[in-house]
Amino acid sequence: MADTYDLAILGSGPGGYVAAIRAAQLGMKVVIIERERLGGICLNWGCIPTKALLRTSEVYHYMTHAASYGLTVDKAGFDLPKIVDRSRKVAGQLNAGVKGLMKKNKVTVVEGIGTLTGKGKLQVKNGDQTTDIVAKNIILATGARARDLPFAQADGDRIWTYRHAMTPSEMPTNLLVIGSGAIGCEFASFYSDMGAKVTIVEMLDRILPVEDAEVSAFVQKQFEKQGMTILAKHGVEKIDVKPGRSVTATIKLPDGKSETQEYSHVIVAVGIVPNTENIGLETLGIETARGHVVIDPMCRTNVEGVYAIGDITGAPWLAHKASHEGIIAVEHIAGGHPHAMDVRNIPGCTYSRPQVASVGYTEAKAKELGYDVKVGKFPFIGNGKAIALGEAEGFVKTVFDAKTGELLGAHMVGPEVTELIEGYTVAKQLETTEADLMETIFPHPTLSEAMHESVLAAYGKVIHI
Repeated sequence: MADTYDLAILGSGPGGYVAAIRAAQLGMKVVIIERERLGGICLNWGCIPTKALLRTSEVYHYMTHAASYGLTVDKAGFDLPKIVDRSRKVAGQLNAGVKGLMKKNKVTVVEGIGTLTGKGKLQVKNGDQTTDIVAKNIILATGARARDLPFAQADGDRIWTYRHAMTPSEMPTNLLVIGSGAIGCEFASFYSDMGAKVTIVEMLDRILPVEDAEVSAFVQKQFEKQGMTILAKHGVEKIDVKPGRSVTATIKLPDGKSETQEYSHVIVAVGIVPNTENIGLETLGIETARGHVVIDPMCRTNVEGVYAIGDITGAPWLAHKASHEGIIAVEHIAGGHPHAMDVRNIPGCTYSRPQVASVGYTEAKAKELGYDVKVGKFPFIGNGKAIALGEAEGFVKTVFDAKTGELLGAHMVGPEVTELIEGYTVAKQLETTEADLMETIFPHPTLSEAMHESVLAAYGKVIHI
């Protein structure tokens, strides 16, 4: 006999488990299926443990620069196994938290590999055990995995994916990072602050290519000041591994010529691949495009009763986007009328040093779309709190529609901007105008004052610079 539910969710990442909780709150009988650990990649191998590592490197950076704050540290050092252990304990705590939430909300958890076998039907295999599940509705939330390079297959020794980079058995001495998106830049920042010599290779003309061009240029300048080598408009053609010793990379230069360089380790951070294989999409004829499941604004697939959320549905590949889609899908299943998600209002964050955060259109994109724009920019060197923190490098940039005053985009680089960006995200969600933002009172002394000043700067009213 198959177990019957109102909703079955395949995958327990930040999309799946959030959807399960909301469905339970709405009175549904829910089952969630997970092949590894509750919380998915984000909690166990992504967002959370990487932030634990980055916090360690941040503290270590402060230790090695203690004199700047009038402090004395006899000898700064670190214990790599303990650093990794702390990160894994943080992940474990969050995993336990999700387990507790499932129990609290009476969500059934089935461990194993789930596959669609028919309309409203799933089969879960866990070793020799098979569980059949019948559900009125199904949400696919299987996430994604790191993309491999055919000539640089990860071996956990010299060539790493993000999983290996989070649990290193040794500290790299000379690290090559292939790819300069958020993941690549975060690991580059971590290992550079911990003392490794770091080189970033990016095929496009700048690092963090999805960010505003001024932000990318600033981050590159800061990385280079920290001792990193940035090779934009370069590519990696070949990797030769000497197990237990080193890696020789053949790098293609902008002029088409090639040269070889030797590194102790390589991190491959060239994007993700959606986990859409072997889950039975073809059984029901679920539509895909470039490997991603096609959905409508309510997260419905082309098959009635089947929804999809998160990384398997395409960019942006962000945990908070998956969670929000989970809520939309569940509330639609429950007969509600949720608002469709506006991707322009999804913030993006990179937790490197310096931090980067943004929401909405870049200046270039707004102009490309035909907007007449007003742009404001305010440097943290004009912010008292940033100076007091000893973190006065960076800036806030805002982009407005000159005709209507609509906030089109906000772009930030500097201290704690990943926390600050939500102010602009709320403003965009509420369709706030420049007048609303200029009339808002910001507390003093705070980093957030730079946000206010950037808005004022767009309209010639800046005060502190």
